[in-house]
Amino acid sequence: MTSAPVAPGAPTVVVSDLDGTLVTSAERVSPRACAVINRLVAAGVTFIPASGRPARWMLPVIEQLGLRPMCVCANGAVVYDSATDRITYAAELPADVLAGVTATIAETTGPWLAERGLPPVTFAVERAGRSAFDRAEELFAVQPEYPHAWDTEEHSVEPLADLCSVPAVKLLVRHASMGSADLFDLVNPVVDPQVAHVTWSFSGGLLEINVPGVSKLSGVAHALGDGRAAGTGARAVPQLDPAHVVAFGDMPNDLAMLRWAGMGVAMGNAVDEVLAVADHRTSSNDEDGVAEVLEQWF
Repeated sequence: MTSAPVAPGAPTVVVSDLDGTLVTSAERVSPRACAVINRLVAAGVTFIPASGRPARWMLPVIEQLGLRPMCVCANGAVVYDSATDRITYAAELPADVLAGVTATIAETTGPWLAERGLPPVTFAVERAGRSAFDRAEELFAVQPEYPHAWDTEEHSVEPLADLCSVPAVKLLVRHASMGSADLFDLVNPVVDPQVAHVTWSFSGGLLEINVPGVSKLSGVAHALGDGRAAGTGARAVPQLDPAHVVAFGDMPNDLAMLRWAGMGVAMGNAVDEVLAVADHRTSSNDEDGVAEVLEQWF
């Protein structure tokens, strides 16, 4: 991994994570980053924001950019066309899978947590919807005892059986007394990777579970309209030559797209797993690391 400037050929596709990457700690996209992204779009480059956020939480970011791109949401489980306000793709965990995975996690982690005087894990689900303006409480549902990772009233409260009765694009596993890396080490070994895929993007005790094969990379495949990404192609990889792609990220849910891209760029604030696979390290999200790289070409 290099941290020195790199320049040769300009990319034809730029993919960027949002939180901890393009978005600052103040929830803003800097004027410098806005300017360079608009320049590259004007030059005919495809810009794809790729986030763990649901579609409705993409809008505050892309409105700062003044663009209406195809957006990869929910770690690749959802693709949202912001120009037409349509969810164009959703990879959903079926109700029986939600019920089985939550039961397995609760039953196998419960004794370990109880021995240490810790409460059990709790769950929430994110559902797809059709638009970024669907009623949020119909899309985000939590258990009554679920401790929110961020302040929000945009949710419904449902018992676990109801939570698991409707397909969802993302299952959230929460434990406010553990870090996400430690929670991942506890939960991931008990979830069959053929049934569901576990990752995380927020360090404060929150795991995100998607359909197997779903990642931001598979979401990019759908956003780019790859033929193999139609239907059930969650494992599809874009036909596009990755040599022409630059991708930015900071958390484990960015790993697949960073490995695939011709230039995978880790932010200065990235976790060690991301730094280990990146081709290049830039400054932090609060130091305009994305703009620092893109200004070499645009």
